[in-house]
Amino acid sequence: MNIKTFKGKTEEEAMELAKKELGEHAVKMASRKVEPKGFFGKLFSQPVWEVTAAVDEPDVYERTISRKASTDAGEARYMPSVNGTGKQERLFEEKKAEGGSNAIEQKLDNLKKLFEEQIRDQGQGKPAEEPKEKNETPENELPDKNIAFLRLIFRQLIENEVEEQYANQIITEIEASLKKETDVSKILANIYQKIVLKLGQTKTLEVVSGKTKYIFFIGPTGVGKTTTIAKLAFSLMEQKKAKVALLAADTYRIAAVDQLRTYAEIMSIPLYVIYSETELTEQKDELAKYDVVLVDTAGRSHRSKEQRDDIERLIHSVPETAREVYLVLSATTKYRDLVKITEAYSELAEYRLIFTKLDETGTIGNIFNIKMLTGAPLSYATNGQNVPDDISRMDPQNVARQLLGGGN
Repeated sequence: MNIKTFKGKTEEEAMELAKKELGEHAVKMASRKVEPKGFFGKLFSQPVWEVTAAVDEPDVYERTISRKASTDAGEARYMPSVNGTGKQERLFEEKKAEGGSNAIEQKLDNLKKLFEEQIRDQGQGKPAEEPKEKNETPENELPDKNIAFLRLIFRQLIENEVEEQYANQIITEIEASLKKETDVSKILANIYQKIVLKLGQTKTLEVVSGKTKYIFFIGPTGVGKTTTIAKLAFSLMEQKKAKVALLAADTYRIAAVDQLRTYAEIMSIPLYVIYSETELTEQKDELAKYDVVLVDTAGRSHRSKEQRDDIERLIHSVPETAREVYLVLSATTKYRDLVKITEAYSELAEYRLIFTKLDETGTIGNIFNIKMLTGAPLSYATNGQNVPDDISRMDPQNVARQLLGGGN
C-alpha cells in the first residue's frame, strides 16, 4: 500500500496530481482545506487543498473479479471466538465528516477506545482460547492483544453483514503486514485504509455539453429505479445545468410510466415513451438536443432470459461510447439474491452500482460484498423517498467508517 499527500489549488487538482504519480487507481483517503496563517499569509496567499491518496498492490487491479474467484477465497481464520460484551454504539454519522483527515483520525480513535474497552472486559486482552505455556510467544506470532483486536474487528465486520470470506481476506492481508510491536491504532488505520482501497473510486454521471449521453437504469422490480431517476434528473439540472430528457421503456407497468410522467411535468422536462429498441433508434435525432437522456428500463424478473434479452437489445442500440449503465439494487435485499441478480445483469453490459433504501436497513455490508463480487464501481446511494433530496454520491470513506462502526 502506497500512501502520499498532495497539494493543489482545488481538491480536484490535488487528486489529479495523485493520479499522475500513483496511477488511475489511486483512491482518496482524506482531504482538507488549508488556510494560510498570519495576517500577511491571509492577505497574499490563497488556501490550498491537501489530499491524502493511496493505491494498493498493482496486481489487485489487474485481475477481473469473478464469482468463482471470490468464492475460492481462503477459509476464515479469525472466527469470533471472543465473546463480546454486547456494547454497540453508532460511532460514525451517516453524513460525510467535515475536517478531512483530522475528523477521520478522531472517529477511528473512538472506535479503537471501544475495542480496547472490550478487550479489557474480556480478561486484559487475552483471547478466549487455551493459554500458551509461560513466556512462550513464537517470533512470527502476534501478541495476544493484537490477535484479540483483529478478532474483534472481524466480528464487527461480520455483524455488519460483510461476507465471511471478505472479512477474512481483509484481516489476513493486514495480518501479513504486521509486526509484533504494531500498535492497535496502526492496525485499525491499516484496516480502514484497506477497506477504502477495496471500495475504490466512486464513479458518477458526467455531463459533456454537446454530446448526448444515454443513461440506462436496470434492476429488479421494487428497488426504486423510477424515483432514483427523478432524483438524478433534478440534480443534473440544478447542479450541472444539463439539458435532460426522460425516456420510459418500462411499458409493461403503466404505473411506472405514469409516475415518470408526473416527475417530468413537475420538472418541466420532456418524457418519451418507447416500446422497442427500434423506436429508440428512430428517436435519436430528436434526442440529440439533450445532454443526458435517462432511460427507465422494465423492472422485470432477472430469472427470465427473454426479458433480459429485451433490455440487452435496448442497451446495445446505443454505442458504448454514448451510454452508461447503472444497476439499481436495494440495500435490504438478501446477499444470496443479490448474487443472482448481479450475475444475471452482468451478461447484459458493464454497469455501475446504485444502492437504494439505506434508510431501511441498519447494516451496509452488502455494499462491500457486491463491490467485491462484481468489481463494478460504486456510484450513488439513496436513503429515502424524497425527491430530489434523498440521494448522494457513494463515499468510500464513509462506508468504511460505518462498516467498522457497526449497525444501529
